[in-house]
Amino acid sequence: MIIQLYLDEDSMDWNLVRALLARGLDVKSVRDTNMAGRPDAQQLEYAATHGRVLYSSNVGDFHRLHYEYMVTQKSHAGIILVSQQRYSVGEQVRRILSLASSLPAEAMKDRLEFLSSWG
Repeated sequence: MIIQLYLDEDSMDWNLVRALLARGLDVKSVRDTNMAGRPDAQQLEYAATHGRVLYSSNVGDFHRLHYEYMVTQKSHAGIILVSQQRYSVGEQVRRILSLASSLPAEAMKDRLEFLSSWG
């Protein structure tokens, strides 16, 4: 099964959401889920509970949260981190689609990926 994405506030861009939806990806954002303004730990918990891969440019916090999940043996559906302002919307879409076509949802479980690796 292809990954389902959840975009947090740091990566939320309507152009990105529209472009991903137009290409057939299942995408939700903090605005779709009434999660805006919630702490990062709650964002990851929401994504994990709903089987969604979290996509964020908040590299430091979500890298730390991933580590905490692994140490405490909690599970999440996956995390994709992107450096803020590094890629255009088109480049993000291209790289996300590359990742999604290579790693099905089951392979993303408990995995941390950097978008920069998918060029």
